[in-house]
Amino acid sequence: MVAIMIDVESDGPIPGDYSMISFGAVIVDDQLDKTFYGKLKPISDQWIPDALAVSGFSRDECMAFEEPDTVMIYFKDWIKEHSSSRPLFFSDNNGFDWQFINWYFWHFLNENPFGFRFD
Repeated sequence: MVAIMIDVESDGPIPGDYSMISFGAVIVDDQLDKTFYGKLKPISDQWIPDALAVSGFSRDECMAFEEPDTVMIYFKDWIKEHSSSRPLFFSDNNGFDWQFINWYFWHFLNENPFGFRFD
């Protein structure tokens, strides 16, 4: 299995009501040279200025980012390129980052390459 470390930046505490603004991913191996970075256009009119400030982007900048479904397709393809079996999701704040990645995969692609159960 391939381990993927992910970090999410958002403009609020939960997906759906608020938006995932950007995320980065890296394959955890000796090289740490297989990376992905996505910037996503907000999906909601709600946003918390202090939460958005963590990302380093302004609301106007975010409005010019790519559509979320496009970014999630790119990310799914990147995962497939680097993993021949179900990948493992790792994060510094697993509960926070997972909720956004999982919600966005299911909401926009109707699937999640990381799975939703433990086999």
